[in-house]
Amino acid sequence: MAKKQKIKITKRSKKKSKSSIKAIVIGALLIGLSVIAYIYYSKDINVVNREDVVKSIPEGFPAFGIDVSHHQGEIDWEKLFVKERYDTIIHFVYCKATEGSDHLDTQWEKNRAELQELHIPNGAYHFFSPKTEPRPQAAHFLNHWKKTDLDLPPVLDVESEAFSDTDLIAKMKIWLTVVEDKTGMRPIIYTSLNFFETKFINDFKNYKFWIAAYSRKPACIDDSRIIHWQYSESGELPGFAEKVDFNVSKIALR
Repeated sequence: MAKKQKIKITKRSKKKSKSSIKAIVIGALLIGLSVIAYIYYSKDINVVNREDVVKSIPEGFPAFGIDVSHHQGEIDWEKLFVKERYDTIIHFVYCKATEGSDHLDTQWEKNRAELQELHIPNGAYHFFSPKTEPRPQAAHFLNHWKKTDLDLPPVLDVESEAFSDTDLIAKMKIWLTVVEDKTGMRPIIYTSLNFFETKFINDFKNYKFWIAAYSRKPACIDDSRIIHWQYSESGELPGFAEKVDFNVSKIALR
């Protein structure tokens, strides 16, 4: 049997091998970080075609607006309104303020302060919890929302079922009355097209509605009580890392 030939590995070759591996690892990390950075910042940069936004707006409405909450994360309002000049397109903004009797939206105070500073007409909405008492919810909302000259009417966001439709309507009326008595502004009711048609169409004769309907223009849009229509939940705007709701209004808000 022939003897195995011994291969002598020098210290220099070992160092060269380790250096090569190190270089490959560092290169891979840099590439990975570059990809992550590109994905992250491209979302924030949000390559949005201004013309596409304008084209998406349904005809026949004098005002266009958006509504936001913590789901959109930290919004770069200055980029949207100052650098990109979307103040010429967006006439109003609604921000989530509160939910239930103890939840404050994490972005409410920041959004509110920056919109006020930029002099953008804005309003606040409360996400209603139908299976809890309405008075503490109204008090919670009023504790965090203070009326200003730029304010639009408060909005009651109703998307969840109560113990019954009768119970839901009764609790809504309590919240609406308390808020109107304290602010002097009659709140608007935000709800889905389905809720409006199956629960509210024969009630709330003296209130205005904001309807969410994404697949088509709702036939009931001609109802004089409906003043806002949320026609998309997947809008894109510069300064936003996430999708945003697009709305139109029958009222010229600027």
